[in-house]
Amino acid sequence: MKQDWEIKTLGQLSKNKDAVVSGPFGSNLKVSDYKTEGIPILRLQNIGKGYFIDKSIKYISEEKAEELKYHSFISGDIALAKLGIPIGKTCIIPNNFKSGIITADIVRIRPDTKIIDYRYLEYFLNTDLSVAQLTGNISGATRPRVNLSDVRSIEIPLPPLPVQQSIVAILDEAFTAIAKAKSNAEQNLKNAKELFESYLQNVFENKGEGWEEKKLNEIGIAQTGTTPKTAEKENYGDFIPFIKPADVDFSGIGDIRYDNVGLSVIGLKNGRKMESGSILMVCIGATIGKVGFAEQLVSCNQQINSLTLKKGFEPKFIYYAMTSKKFQNKILSEGKGAQATLPIINKSKWENQTISFPKSLNDQQTIVKKLDALSAKTKKLEAIYQQHINDLEELKKSVLQKAFNGELKTAKAVAA
Repeated sequence: MKQDWEIKTLGQLSKNKDAVVSGPFGSNLKVSDYKTEGIPILRLQNIGKGYFIDKSIKYISEEKAEELKYHSFISGDIALAKLGIPIGKTCIIPNNFKSGIITADIVRIRPDTKIIDYRYLEYFLNTDLSVAQLTGNISGATRPRVNLSDVRSIEIPLPPLPVQQSIVAILDEAFTAIAKAKSNAEQNLKNAKELFESYLQNVFENKGEGWEEKKLNEIGIAQTGTTPKTAEKENYGDFIPFIKPADVDFSGIGDIRYDNVGLSVIGLKNGRKMESGSILMVCIGATIGKVGFAEQLVSCNQQINSLTLKKGFEPKFIYYAMTSKKFQNKILSEGKGAQATLPIINKSKWENQTISFPKSLNDQQTIVKKLDALSAKTKKLEAIYQQHINDLEELKKSVLQKAFNGELKTAKAVAA
């Protein structure tokens, strides 16, 4: 840090003792106080890391706002989240959100503008340097939080005000360029994913000659998994992987996680075995329809149905067919029709779903080769674009670290 810089705590950035204020105790502002109109309240879900989220705004009456006026905010104030993950995320309240009341888990910050530039402070409070000062004071296992005193004690590197303003200008320019590059990379990533999806859908929507349609139970053996008693520890071991919904398609390419939980020899006798090449589908809950292709012997729980193909069928082709929009839509329709709150499709309905395929095994295998090749190419592109996005995020962190270590060249901007 440069010699003309100093260190001040957040609480020292104003002589006004009410410059850093926490929201009211929960008992003073309850959900029952919320209205559909009136004075807006600022909640955790409205605070992004460096941006304001103008959604799901709640209100309270003018009388309640008057009662809680000590906890008020105005546009231009800084809001910091002292609860949740990530802890300490911070944003400036925008001009269109003119005034209101903060809730219990928010800190409203209003420092002296003669001491610090608000944008400079917002940038710093969203850095790892700032968050690290809070994480050491976190309490609460299920709802991590810090105290107001911890927020007031955050130490901030403070150069002269003109230098702060110069740093903000440099960061604005750099981050605008990074955001544009990231947006391009994200679009390229999306395009890469859509390339494969488009080809996959085309295969099953524009079927050629020699295709037919059959029920799943006509082309393979369907099973629903089961869970051996967890209280009987001898059921579990490393003899065979025991697959749960979270292990199916866990990275988005139909793969299955085999090293999470396993069954013993005894456990398998109380469970069900699915052969290598079986197709597993989650058939209950929010991830209904998620499909995985087993490349080894597995067992699974009762939330998953499996299909082991008969001879004359290419298993990987049927896997791809089950990922197609047409088949997925049928599963979702059946699942939601059965139970709106918890989508579910039982084994009987599942194995009676129909699927289309070429009669020729050779044709099935040819299509699989093309899909596998395109999938591999797509995943390679996705990895490149995802790494580019990760690199841009690391660049942002690096620029911020240099900014608050006094390593940015600001002389030209200050002189101007």
